Amino acid sequence: MTDEAPASLLPTRPVLSGFHPDPSVCRVDDTYYLVSSSFEYAPGLPIHRSTDLVTWELVGHALDRPSQLPRAGAGYSGGIYAPTLRHHDGRFWLVTTNVSDGPGHLLVTAEDAAGPWSEPVRIHDAAGIDPDIAWDDAGTCYLTWSDAGIWQAVLDPTSGTLLSEPYRLWNGTGGRHPEGPHLHRLGAWWFLVIAEGGTGEGHAVSVARSASPAGPFEGAPHNPLLTSRGTALPVQNTGHADVVERPGGTWAALYLGVRPDGYFPGWHVLGRETYAVSLDLDDEGWPTITGPIEPADVPPLAWRLGDEIPADWAGAGVFPAEVLTRTEAGWALAAPDEQPAEQPREQPLEQPGEDRVFVGHRQRNTLLSARAELDGSAGTGGLELRLDPVHAVTVEVDGTHARAVARVGSLIEVLGEVAAGGPTTVELRVVASPHPQYSPRRGPDEIVASVIGADGPVELGRLDGRYLSTEVAGGFTGRFVGLVCSEGTLGVRSYTCDGSEPTA
Repeated sequence: MTDEAPASLLPTRPVLSGFHPDPSVCRVDDTYYLVSSSFEYAPGLPIHRSTDLVTWELVGHALDRPSQLPRAGAGYSGGIYAPTLRHHDGRFWLVTTNVSDGPGHLLVTAEDAAGPWSEPVRIHDAAGIDPDIAWDDAGTCYLTWSDAGIWQAVLDPTSGTLLSEPYRLWNGTGGRHPEGPHLHRLGAWWFLVIAEGGTGEGHAVSVARSASPAGPFEGAPHNPLLTSRGTALPVQNTGHADVVERPGGTWAALYLGVRPDGYFPGWHVLGRETYAVSLDLDDEGWPTITGPIEPADVPPLAWRLGDEIPADWAGAGVFPAEVLTRTEAGWALAAPDEQPAEQPREQPLEQPGEDRVFVGHRQRNTLLSARAELDGSAGTGGLELRLDPVHAVTVEVDGTHARAVARVGSLIEVLGEVAAGGPTTVELRVVASPHPQYSPRRGPDEIVASVIGADGPVELGRLDGRYLSTEVAGGFTGRFVGLVCSEGTLGVRSYTCDGSEPTA
């Protein structure tokens, strides 16, 4: 942490909780619009709006149909990487990378951030990830991206054609993985904001400036602008920032961070969340952090599966509406072998568990209680909390039994099983770890799997939440909770989920 950004100036609460990494933000009049990465989940690229940078409303997805988002071969932590969202010449412009459907970056546009968004224009001749798009006063469009350093070229945004040879723009300050570039004009200077250090414990935000958007760029003397590395701050891995000008002429930065918990070395389970700070310029014209932007608390959230699929539901490698259909009794979720193949899988399954279909929503609170009434008479499936398909806890039914199954990599363990015929109510809860604060057995939380009988919950088993953490599973996503089906068709009579934070 630099002198310009002491710990007291950084927030401890996200403005957008749960798995919402790599935020990119722009403003139109008095409204802010924010997009975040979605990786293998469909629909892709959730877009939120806000008038205060604190409270955000989901308005749609930029990639909301199969023609925009091919999913074949998009295994976990594949798919859609970091985007950039801008408003220029009366339209929204969004550029991103589908690492499972290359080569090149993708550019979509819309008159309204809620959609509809165009079919993608592919930018074939730019490799790497994390593209950014910017225009100078003459209308020249610059594409900037990460590929073992920060690169740039002049772009024709209507055709996706590069109008200049790519050139190296900046290598950063020496941290590994310089990436996530965003280019902004502020007064006489063009500022280049990048991420360095990797998106883990070494993550940081660095800034450079130039009189031209094409450089050469000079790094700020007080870099990094923002980092949590080497501190005891409750929010770690902070970096990958984008900035936006506020109506009064001041600026703000939105960036990602995680909330690790448990004893050493700590584990984060919700994924990389979005945080915000206010910015100002120092006497030398460099941006500095002036204070946190955050809600008074992380609000409790609730989900219900009613007559329509909720807008914030997503599928792992599948659009929810492709596999989840309305029935007289509620909903039906079809297993992969019950669905017509969009196109053949390009790669073999990596591990057991990838052959199941999953739809659900992000875990956005530290504590969670999800309950579903399920009918397994025509198939096998259940209620699942997952970080990915091979790091998950499922309470599944098959028409004769209900069982709790834990998946940790190649290990598949039945935690408990009871006889259960007909519609069966199952439950998953995320509770605080029962171990003392300084116990090496203390993980981030504990996952409790139960069946709800006539006399109340019957616990089938528990799993230490560290096994459903990024530090164990790897990858770039956060936990999801929802419904899974591995065979036939699972009947879903009801689904509810409530999230909350621990009381002080």
